[in-house]
Amino acid sequence: MDWRPDRKQKKPIYKQLAEFIGNGIADGILPPDQLLPSERQLASELQVNRSTVVAAYDELESIGLIERKRGSGTRISKDIWGLTKKRIPSWNRYVEAGSFLPNMPVIQRIRKEIEGHSLINLASGELSEDLFPLDSLQKIAASRPFTGRLGYDHPQGSERLRNTIVEHVKRYRRIETDSSSILVTSGAQQALHLIVQCLLKPGDAIVLENPSYHYGLPIFKSAGIRTFYLPVDQYGINPDDLESLYKKHRIRIIFLNPSYQNPTGAYLSQERRKKILDLSSQYGIPIVEDDPYSLTSFTGKEASPLKSMDVHGNVLYISSLSKIVASGLRIGWIHGPKSVIERLSDAKQQIDFGHGSYTQWIAEEFLESEYFSNHICRLVKQLKLRRDQIVISMKDYLEDSVEFQIPEGGIHIWCRINKGHDEGQLLENSIRNGVIYVPGSTMGTQKVYVRFTFAREKEEDIDMGIKRFALALRQIK
Repeated sequence: MDWRPDRKQKKPIYKQLAEFIGNGIADGILPPDQLLPSERQLASELQVNRSTVVAAYDELESIGLIERKRGSGTRISKDIWGLTKKRIPSWNRYVEAGSFLPNMPVIQRIRKEIEGHSLINLASGELSEDLFPLDSLQKIAASRPFTGRLGYDHPQGSERLRNTIVEHVKRYRRIETDSSSILVTSGAQQALHLIVQCLLKPGDAIVLENPSYHYGLPIFKSAGIRTFYLPVDQYGINPDDLESLYKKHRIRIIFLNPSYQNPTGAYLSQERRKKILDLSSQYGIPIVEDDPYSLTSFTGKEASPLKSMDVHGNVLYISSLSKIVASGLRIGWIHGPKSVIERLSDAKQQIDFGHGSYTQWIAEEFLESEYFSNHICRLVKQLKLRRDQIVISMKDYLEDSVEFQIPEGGIHIWCRINKGHDEGQLLENSIRNGVIYVPGSTMGTQKVYVRFTFAREKEEDIDMGIKRFALALRQIK
């Protein structure tokens, strides 16, 4: 075949090939019933992967231009323009044309590796099963009659659960609110999606922390949002940087994770919190506070959310039970002005007709019981032990190869690799050695960091995981 791919083009090679063959058919250069080269033969001739030829042939077959028969090869269709041709949708085109972007390839790879292999998991941002309050939840389910609704519930979520959340945030987070200002969501992730879809429009500018869990989320790019980043030090973002960024780009919303931030573990200082709230009031900039970890302080010091200091109603507060109780419950909530909550609840109802009644009932019963405070005490104790273990292991096995701040809460530790390295090669080495983590580039603009999560494995496995990572680092040439 007298054709070569243009590797400088942004268009994928399989699309270039499909387009070339399609044009040849349209021009009559490739007549009906002509045999095309086999996938393997054409791949060798063009010096491309066989999967590239397969994708091109899939594309052409889906629009009825070629036919593939086992044992007979691939031919130009005899009935290209006829009415008898049965056509298959071009699924590759649909997959690539959707407006909602996929996760970063490395994030997809990490998920597949975790699901498909027995690796020490220092990547997943969730608790290990032994930290879930399974016994307490089973006791509640066995001893108390289900009192939830089996039909569609209130658009904002079960009123009983929302009332319980009101008491919960008052007791544990010093936030005063009422049930009409609460929307129950499917974890914090859905809360973020609702806010982006309902309160922002393409071209709007937002601020994210750098590094940040939000950095790798495709929801902002999918929505056409312009993202600007502020660096995080051990005390969080600098309010002075925020003010200059607002004046330059007219920022619409600030997204913050101020308490034991993911991934750095940083705690936004009280002085900076006050300054950020003052700037929010001065310029009328809403703040979205994502607060999964404020109840996990290892020092006994109360970590009050930014929302507890918000006297003007400038903060939309997101929290959930995913990081402190069980991710599978899918219970999160947004607290904000009633007009905003009504708008978001209307959107949620369009998506899923409201939250599941049984998990809302279980969550309400658990939050209201004595089991919750006992569980949090045990959880913090266990997380601190694991935090201490990963610090010891990093000092033992990595020594001067890394730098890190010891977090005083949360479930992550952010680690700078001092040795020059190829980020992709380090991850591959680690996977081969039996440990997985999150590379820094998925959470920020620099590739010299990694994020380890210490909530997913027990102490002995954390120690072995860091040992394996240290070996992977030494294997970098």
